[in-house]
Amino acid sequence: MWAVALRTVRDPEEAADALQDAFISAFRAAGNFRAESQVTTWLHRIVVNACLDRVRRKQARPTVPLPETGFNEPASPRDSMSERETKLVVREALDLLSEDQRAPIVLVDVEGYSVSETARMLGIAEGTVKSRCARGRAKLAKSLGHLRNPDAEPNVPTHESKHDGAVRHDPRRTLRPDRSQREREGR
Repeated sequence: MWAVALRTVRDPEEAADALQDAFISAFRAAGNFRAESQVTTWLHRIVVNACLDRVRRKQARPTVPLPETGFNEPASPRDSMSERETKLVVREALDLLSEDQRAPIVLVDVEGYSVSETARMLGIAEGTVKSRCARGRAKLAKSLGHLRNPDAEPNVPTHESKHDGAVRHDPRRTLRPDRSQREREGR
């Protein structure tokens, strides 16, 4: 639950508050639990809702965060500067996504939930989860492509950018000749 909250709001203090709100809500609503899904799915949905509520409230009343001092970070012998930079770049890329795309990507790709579990947690259709993940992944690929191939340009073209302003190609035209062409070939 903590990991879901932390990845959804990306702030340990906000995640702790959201988690506390979620468990209070779950305690109050425990009598209304219908057992149509697993308890963990029900709790995760409550946690996600509490996190999204906090994000919405925060967007309604924006604040300027205090600078991080880093004194609470654990010392790890394998924690190198490049790993920290990569984490920051990935976090910034996730921040660029809309909340609608970020939540499914975090649940499916980071937390490892199935598409159907994610759909139940977010209260949306499985197809919606798939399309939001696909669009979010395309945006992440564009902004994070340089991590996979450092010599490449930082903005990898996405499916959407490849077709923006271009004349669309009709594949039926190349697969099936038109009537006049068939007549010339004697078909």
